Amino acid sequence: MDQTTLKELLMRFKSGEFSVQEVLDKLKAMPFEDLGFVCIDHHRALRRGASEVIYGEGKSAEQVLAIMERMVEHGDNVLVTRLSKDKANKIVAAYPDALYHEKARALTLERRPIRPSGRGTILVVCAGTSDIPVAEEAAVTAKFLGNEVENIYDVGVSGLHRILAHGEKLEQASVIIVVAGMEGALPSVISGLVGKPVIAVPTSVGYGASFGGIAALLAMLNSCASGVVVVNIDNGFGAAYAASLINRI
Repeated sequence: MDQTTLKELLMRFKSGEFSVQEVLDKLKAMPFEDLGFVCIDHHRALRRGASEVIYGEGKSAEQVLAIMERMVEHGDNVLVTRLSKDKANKIVAAYPDALYHEKARALTLERRPIRPSGRGTILVVCAGTSDIPVAEEAAVTAKFLGNEVENIYDVGVSGLHRILAHGEKLEQASVIIVVAGMEGALPSVISGLVGKPVIAVPTSVGYGASFGGIAALLAMLNSCASGVVVVNIDNGFGAAYAASLINRI
């Protein structure tokens, strides 16, 4: 339940359409609902502006469906991250209007129209084609949270002319998410070119000495460009959530 839904509920009570008991019935599951294996935070959208996001990895399809069912009953839009295709197929069978974003390993279900509420565009940039899954997770999340999103893919530092060709998009963006593996240099380059918030996402892409993304993570944490902030390895979702909060200010 978000602020809009709560206002509608109160207005319907004020107009006499709902009784006190009906309003209490609607609110009784707030602020959370215990299903035994999960406590669903129905209050999340009131505090944060977006409903709770379901992390799909480690949950069965049946558990995800049980959580979705309760969220849908409360009128929430649903985002499931880190969801395998096998689990997604079972969920789409139950909710045919759900969309599975295979590259992002994410599923979205819109019960209410998602209207852009950000003040500008979030630009998602990735260094190499192998980084696209993490970049797609960021893009899907940012759109779900009500932002205009643009992408620039495969513009790593081994060919700087590629990112320089997108100077106009870099300047027009409100927030830039930069996804990179290997040596993780791209966020420093982009942050040195623009006066915008840059959120760096290290990926686990790279050969042995990349240590599963630790090399890129350390490089980004030690960026010589001022203002680069860094999220965890492969955390496209976290980068998009932070970018959305910045874009909403």
